[in-house]
Amino acid sequence: MIQELMTVMVLKNRSMFRKKYVTPLLEADILAMTIPDKPTSSRQQYTMTEKGRRLLVDIRQTS
Repeated sequence: MIQELMTVMVLKNRSMFRKKYVTPLLEADILAMTIPDKPTSSRQQYTMTEKGRRLLVDIRQTS
């Protein structure tokens, strides 16, 4: 997911992407880690929370 988002946003620096985009979304409970007890796992993935899905619906309705 991160690599896909970085490609769409034309960003190459993964650590900056995590710091600027992923971490705030995690802190806002919009994204969640699939392996929260191992945040640096090479198998770590992210999923959208229910709060994130509601936010996405709201954004789409107002656009």
